Amino acid sequence: MTGAPLPADIATLDDYERHAAALIDPATWAHIQQGHTAANRAALARWGLVPRMLRPLDGGSTGTMLFGQAHAAPILLAPVAYQRLAHAQGEIATAQAAAALDTALVASTLSSGTLEAIIQALHDAARELQRPAPPPAWFQLYVQPDPADTLALVRRAEAAGYCALVVTVDAAIKRAEFTLPPGVEAANLAGQAPPRHHTHAHSGQLVFGSALAAQAPTWDTLAWLRRETTLPLVVKGLLHPDDALRARDAGADGVIVSNHAGRVLDGVAPALMLLPAMHAALGADYPLLFDGGIRSGADVLKAMALGARAVLVGAPQYHALAVGGMAGVAHMLHILRTGFELAMAQCGCTSVDQITRDLVIAL
Repeated sequence: MTGAPLPADIATLDDYERHAAALIDPATWAHIQQGHTAANRAALARWGLVPRMLRPLDGGSTGTMLFGQAHAAPILLAPVAYQRLAHAQGEIATAQAAAALDTALVASTLSSGTLEAIIQALHDAARELQRPAPPPAWFQLYVQPDPADTLALVRRAEAAGYCALVVTVDAAIKRAEFTLPPGVEAANLAGQAPPRHHTHAHSGQLVFGSALAAQAPTWDTLAWLRRETTLPLVVKGLLHPDDALRARDAGADGVIVSNHAGRVLDGVAPALMLLPAMHAALGADYPLLFDGGIRSGADVLKAMALGARAVLVGAPQYHALAVGGMAGVAHMLHILRTGFELAMAQCGCTSVDQITRDLVIAL
């Protein structure tokens, strides 16, 4: 798990992005960066933190609970597909980094390593580090055209030891993507037809009336999944409060506010703009998570002050993997964690429960 030293000038997640841009081939880089990440990040920049002074800070902790699971910090590694595009070890290196930093990960249906290999790497690394327990591992599910294939993925995730199921609902119909290079594939779907989410309509092809639209998941699909598994069910990709309420009423245990980095719909609103309304609709007791442009510990605190229980970090995994493999992802997580602790301390918080709306102000 060792390699070349990390560049000495890396101090932020933006530094990882800058270095990665010089290492990844242009076609792959365009795919990784596709979307409106800039809009998500600009939305975060429109909020400022309000420090609180002279408060006692002894005994502070970033720990939190989600679905009965202990998390060392409210920061999770988002589901990121095809991580071997960035590094030969791909998701295995990411899992090792997650264990090193005691950070929960969400494995993707479209991972380039199998879901079993990813969680095994997480557990093996935690054991080598003599952790009392590995961090939580969740599995992100893309609903497949054949319900039997979908259910097979759910059963594999259950058997492997994943402790939550994240159903992504905002990527059933997408724009054309680039062709995966040799040696990179959706390992979890080996033997099946090419994954629907990368079998897109060509430019100019109508969506309505197509097979893509006919196979897109519906509320009935969510209700079916709720009946089929006892795992906590988290719905990722909702932006409208009414959809969030309907998901909750259908049995979803949590919601992830996300716009898929704008990769699915041109002109989609930044996820952070919808977070306060989602929080108001669902209430403070319902687990609401956020995924959209997080690049610093201060960003984490901003999202939590606006209603998130925890945040997910996606594209920086690619960047850090490309630059330093396992060590890069671990360092990236360390930057986020230490930055979050500093932001909490500057805002007078010794626990995540003390992060409140008055700690941010619109700029």
